[in-house]
Amino acid sequence: MGTIERFYTLNDGSKLPVIGFGTYNEEFSDNKKAILDAIECGYRFFDCASLYETERSLGNAIRESKISREEVIIESKLWIDEMGYKEAKAALERSLNRLQTDYIDIYMCHWPRQTGTDDEKWKEKDIETWKAMEEMVDAGKVKRLGLSNYLPHHLSNILDNCRIRPVVDQLELHPGYSQEAAVAFCRENDVLPMAWSPLGRGRENATAGNSILVRLSEKYGKSVQQINLRFLLQKGILPIPKASTREHMLANTDVFDFEISRDDMWMLTCMPQTTWLGEHPDFYIPDRRSNPDNT
Repeated sequence: MGTIERFYTLNDGSKLPVIGFGTYNEEFSDNKKAILDAIECGYRFFDCASLYETERSLGNAIRESKISREEVIIESKLWIDEMGYKEAKAALERSLNRLQTDYIDIYMCHWPRQTGTDDEKWKEKDIETWKAMEEMVDAGKVKRLGLSNYLPHHLSNILDNCRIRPVVDQLELHPGYSQEAAVAFCRENDVLPMAWSPLGRGRENATAGNSILVRLSEKYGKSVQQINLRFLLQKGILPIPKASTREHMLANTDVFDFEISRDDMWMLTCMPQTTWLGEHPDFYIPDRRSNPDNT
């Protein structure tokens, strides 16, 4: 598969495989088989969250796989209703329990603020939450910290007030929604940009009919999905695609035997907006939490 030997180096000197495995999907919440298949296919970096309700399945799969805990990198996130100093610490304990582990490799704030309000107190809550997360690192329960869906004005609030810097920022990124300003800000501050929905989440074939991507698929002899992933990798972005079949799991890592040309990269970067999921941390908050307690 090849991704195990390829890494990004984070700002604390640690390394991450260049492709992760996403678990946001209802089929993963009660089904550890797909995660076991991913482990067998060579994936070692897994993204989950309390919101996804997949932590328990991931923990069960890792335990059943018999690979050592040290071989696996687990990334999880606390949801917006778990933010705050005491709330964040309680959220971590719930996640550790569901994952059946003593530590999480990367723990993240999932969403920067409640939207639809002009209340600026979100900045204070973010800082309170981050302080609690820094103490989790001090206690050895978390190895490093990250963020998700933080745009420059959200990220700068953390950078200006942190003791431990975030190593990654996870954003919706793919051709047709490449968020160039946010990615550039991450690079300027030595924060690795990570792509959720690298293939267009919620719509498995969302980009399949796009004329530009179809043309490049034919040119390079690769699927549209592989073009999407290669595009992100060449921009130095770590994608975390999800897949439910071994065929797709392996195909998502078969992206290292070709290179997209400079002109084609610019064409993809400048594509009209397409397959954007419609979620924005300043204007829209997803309402997908089916089990608020998720104990």
